[in-house]
Amino acid sequence: MKKYILTIDQGTTSTRTIIFDEKANIVCMNQMELELISPYDGYIEHNPKEIWEKTYTTIANVLNQTGIKAKDIAGIAITNQRETTVLWDKVTGKTVYNAIVWQSRQSQEICDRLVKKGYQGLIQSKTGLIINSYFSASKVIWLFENVKGVKERSQNGELYMGTIDCFLLYKLTNGTVHATDYTNASRTMMYNIYDKCWDDELLGIYDIPKCILPEVKDCNSLFGYATALCDIDKDFKDVPIVSMIGDQQASLFGHCCFNEGDSKNTYGTGCFMLMNTKKPVKNPKYGLLSTIAWGIDGNVEYALEGSVFIGGAGIQWLRDEMDFFKESKDCEKSLKIKNPSQGVYLVPAFIGLGTPYWDAEVRGACFGLRRTTTKDHIIAATVEAIAYQSRDILEVMQEASGIRIKSLGVDGGASVNNYLMQFQADLLNCTLNRAVCKETTALGAAFIAGLKVGLYKDLEDVKRLHIIDTMFMPDITHEERHKKLDGWKQAVKSAITYKL
Repeated sequence: MKKYILTIDQGTTSTRTIIFDEKANIVCMNQMELELISPYDGYIEHNPKEIWEKTYTTIANVLNQTGIKAKDIAGIAITNQRETTVLWDKVTGKTVYNAIVWQSRQSQEICDRLVKKGYQGLIQSKTGLIINSYFSASKVIWLFENVKGVKERSQNGELYMGTIDCFLLYKLTNGTVHATDYTNASRTMMYNIYDKCWDDELLGIYDIPKCILPEVKDCNSLFGYATALCDIDKDFKDVPIVSMIGDQQASLFGHCCFNEGDSKNTYGTGCFMLMNTKKPVKNPKYGLLSTIAWGIDGNVEYALEGSVFIGGAGIQWLRDEMDFFKESKDCEKSLKIKNPSQGVYLVPAFIGLGTPYWDAEVRGACFGLRRTTTKDHIIAATVEAIAYQSRDILEVMQEASGIRIKSLGVDGGASVNNYLMQFQADLLNCTLNRAVCKETTALGAAFIAGLKVGLYKDLEDVKRLHIIDTMFMPDITHEERHKKLDGWKQAVKSAITYKL
């Protein structure tokens, strides 16, 4: 019996390929960093060619390192940065421009136009999303308006549009398949998550032709075969691609959040908190998003989501732009004492604020500076800001859902920081569960693939493979918690009030 799942985890800052065995253990992982291209202020892009080449290379590397053959791989799973948008020639596969990353604000003016025309209510009622440059639709419109010939070629049916999962699927299948899954489609601002179709009315408003859009399928579909990998091993022609799911939904699945109210938070470049609501929560308040959690065997489930734009990216800023330390892990040296921020608050609104504010114009600010303030205090304040922003999301998510969260699954690069996790538990006043497998996003995609190909019988079988490594319990008083939160809220209010 084939016993391995090969998972492609295509993130914002790196490409990773991970091989899992039938017990959900990581056999091998290979990772390559990606260049973030920023030609102008607010622009964040990827070179799609680099993404594909590093995907191919990391696959070759894990196979070479392990000696595993294609005939031993039961299936391939793909999980990806969502919303990042790319257009390419449907015949040659040549892209018309860089991939526009989910973080990019280059299409903000287009979003402003849509808001001024009064489309916010209509768009939210169909997609569960608010109008924001975060999502794919405005990125496509930007390409139409700024790259010569793209709109005309799209209208002529010469181009395909897709999120990164869709682009990788096209490349892996040698250009024979143009498809995506429910989760990625639900993040485009073009997909009706209730009727489960590309919405003709919205496409008309955006003037985006439906012919460029991919077929939308269950996350556990047979998407095609990895024939493009036959140069690595000829038997890849028989290896099926059986799992595709956006990274945050994959994390939710990897944490086994299968019941109503089950929640997780991923501490990556940004932070993304999701709660499984089973059924859709229509038109949620407080800047929360209603989205598709997954579609499996024809059954579509829903989630509430809140987003922090700058999570671990704040640590990267301290490392790269401020030159406070050489490696991200070095920030922990500044967190050894009690109350390491000493009353300093940093609001990392470098590209605006996400949930519950959704303010693209506010910029970063630092408060509480004293003559005795050092870079260690600023480092601590930046780390704590990750937890404060996540607390803002949980507060409104509980109110919108009517569900009190007692525990939260955590993952992502910054989740290895014990100070951050304890500080988060203190702010949330709930237990944080950090799993043994830190690659929860890739694991969730692998679980779906394993269910599809028969490595796992059912969800109960999957749950037995999800093992908690560390639990963080709240350990401060009610008064201490509210004093910290009051200071944070005052800092955010001040940052929003004062805009350059």
